[in-house]
Amino acid sequence: MKRIQLPVDEATIRSLRVGDEVSISGVMVTARDAAHKYMIENPAEEMRDLLRDSIIYHCGPVVRQMDGEWQFVSAGPTTSIREEPYQATVIGKFQVRGVIGKGGMGPKTAAGCKEHGAVYLHAVGGLGTSIAKSVKRVRDVLKLEEFGSPEAMWVIEVEDFPAVVTIDANGDSLHEKIEAESAERLKRLLG
Repeated sequence: MKRIQLPVDEATIRSLRVGDEVSISGVMVTARDAAHKYMIENPAEEMRDLLRDSIIYHCGPVVRQMDGEWQFVSAGPTTSIREEPYQATVIGKFQVRGVIGKGGMGPKTAAGCKEHGAVYLHAVGGLGTSIAKSVKRVRDVLKLEEFGSPEAMWVIEVEDFPAVVTIDANGDSLHEKIEAESAERLKRLLG
């Protein structure tokens, strides 16, 4: 298990390889469809310092407010491929070092990771309440009124957030490898 402290430098991210298990601590930001579209279409200067050398988490959390403080009840990953049209541009524009989600991403994001020194990390779907335990504090929430709770950008402090590198900054993609192996097996089965 490799420990990643946010903010993280590019050299540390480039040292990660597909298959590495990581434990992440520090400040990251959740972002889904509305947030990515917003970051592409607007200067989004308020995001620059939050995202530089940090991680975007594709997550639509279940939240509650207790004693005036926001808390994550569930923080499972959402499907990442919907962000494929935006992700590489967001990584470059904001100097993001990683993206967490589920299901993988495509070649455009993989190329963006290689060019800008970022990784795609897989979090296990179905473990939302367990993953929420690693969210120690909600620091802020942006665009809550405009986007609604699941699409808002939650600025969270995490401790020992578990994930696995499935696209690294060297151009390797576990998703591409599995797809190619599966296609080959299918060909043999049908052949």
